[in-house]
Amino acid sequence: MAEKFDTLSERHIEFIQQQHMFFVGTAAAEGTVNLSPKGMDSLRIIDDKTVAWLNLTGSGNETAAHLLRNNRMTVMFCSFEKQPLILRIYGAAEAVHPRDEKWEKYQQCFPGFVGTRQFYEVSIDLVQTSCGYAVPFYEFKGERPTLTKWADTKGRDGVEAYWRESNQISLDGYETGVFD
Repeated sequence: MAEKFDTLSERHIEFIQQQHMFFVGTAAAEGTVNLSPKGMDSLRIIDDKTVAWLNLTGSGNETAAHLLRNNRMTVMFCSFEKQPLILRIYGAAEAVHPRDEKWEKYQQCFPGFVGTRQFYEVSIDLVQTSCGYAVPFYEFKGERPTLTKWADTKGRDGVEAYWRESNQISLDGYETGVFD
């Protein structure tokens, strides 16, 4: 059975900290719905009403484009090991770019990846847990180094050139705000 909470409890925080992966969902009022898997050392619990995650450079920038039109975000964690559980965080999200005042605060909270594009701060409206009984078992074998190697090879200037080429417009033609 699903349970709803206004804030993250200690039990929720412990569960989140044990997960190697999470998923982020966003959507504008019209167009595609984006669902992205996230891994690496890219999520921090700020307090019981706030989480932040580091967004590395990728093939698209849908999350940023959606948030400029609708700041809703869902972050989902699910247990692939041990006790089954799904935990969703529903809230309002804000993108934090290198030009923003909060950038330095979050940059100090996360590893210094060359490919860091944004941080996202999520103000929690609702936490929901559900059983996760149908989620299969998977074994975590390690992080993939491919994305960080790609960014390290390009260097920060090369990564930003990639943003200009591939990360300014979403699938639906929305601007992403990566350089605004």
